[in-house]
Amino acid sequence: MTSLADRVSRTQHWLRAHPLAFDAALAVAVLACMVTGSFADPHGPHGPTFGTRTPELRSAVLMVVAAGALVFRRREPMAVLGVTGLVSVVELVVGDPAAPVAMSAVIALYTVASTTDRPTTWRVGLLTMAVLTGAAMSFGSTPWYTQENLGIFAWTGMAAAAGDAVRSRRAFVDAIRERAERAERTREEEAGRRVAEERLRIARDLHDVVAHHIALVNVQAGVAAHVMDKRPDQAKEALAHVREASRSALNELRATVGLLRQSGDPEAPTEPAPGLAVLDQLVVTFRQAGLPVEVARADDDAAPPAAVDLAAYRIIQESLTNVQKHAGPDAKAEVSVVRVGATLEVTVIDNGADLPGPSDGTGPSDGGGHGLIGMRERVIALGGTLTAGPRYGGGFRVQAILPLNARAARAGEDR
Repeated sequence: MTSLADRVSRTQHWLRAHPLAFDAALAVAVLACMVTGSFADPHGPHGPTFGTRTPELRSAVLMVVAAGALVFRRREPMAVLGVTGLVSVVELVVGDPAAPVAMSAVIALYTVASTTDRPTTWRVGLLTMAVLTGAAMSFGSTPWYTQENLGIFAWTGMAAAAGDAVRSRRAFVDAIRERAERAERTREEEAGRRVAEERLRIARDLHDVVAHHIALVNVQAGVAAHVMDKRPDQAKEALAHVREASRSALNELRATVGLLRQSGDPEAPTEPAPGLAVLDQLVVTFRQAGLPVEVARADDDAAPPAAVDLAAYRIIQESLTNVQKHAGPDAKAEVSVVRVGATLEVTVIDNGADLPGPSDGTGPSDGGGHGLIGMRERVIALGGTLTAGPRYGGGFRVQAILPLNARAARAGEDR
């Protein structure tokens, strides 16, 4: 059975690849049927008989012409229908009884109906039915209501209906295939977009973690090197801060890199992302590094959505890191977190030198880095706004307005 199914499948593929060969075989089969039918006499003394008459040469020529036209039915369906219809009318008019040449017109009408639109099928089908049936009824030697005449009417009608049904099914299948391909492309594009967004988000987290802790390590290491000989106790304290900052950096890097693990990996970290709940600990690390930081909060200690909470923390972390790196040794920073209606306003200002980069905050935060760019991407992803630039009278100001709405909550859930 499997071998037979394979042979049938291969035959079908070959015929689809060679439609002209299929049409030629169909023409031969139709010609054989017409020739066989021409030996039948429907008006015998005791009903239809077979082999009691022989087709005339004229009928044989018309059958060959009609069958030969079917070879080109896919290329020129209307022309083939015209030829077969004309040949059929000639046979119906002069033949007595007529050979079944109209069989070729039925096949041609089916082809036209399966390759054109429905209005054309209706017009051409009705015209073909009227012409062939009218010729049979008007010029035949039998009464107009005989079954042969009604048979021509029925077969032409069924050919038009069958062709229209096949055309509709092909259009339906093509539409389903097109929708499936479009859906597949959409899924691939959506998957690519999500992957790109996830990579960008992880890149932002890595930048924030590395920039913050490395800046602290750099400052404390500089302090330790400066006081190593004269004040070893202070140098030990600075080295302890270096060790603590390094440990924190490793822990956050482990949590961030864990996002790249496959789903269900038991080794993937489950620690919550940092947020405003640990803001005091973040501020302490900067104070230990020598940067005075004042914090003012008016957010009612209400926990914002996870995405807003993380964004606010990272914005404060990156802003203070930039102050530590660029604002000078005597700089001071002020952080405010205020809840205003349905928004959370996060502001970080300092009194040091202007940070590098354009005043609109679109440029890098540190000579080619991506600090301000990352902050802006975080805020835009939540539907908020970010302003960053030099302050009047010196210093720098970063302010982010983050919405506390359903969109932010959904973004947090997506993480």
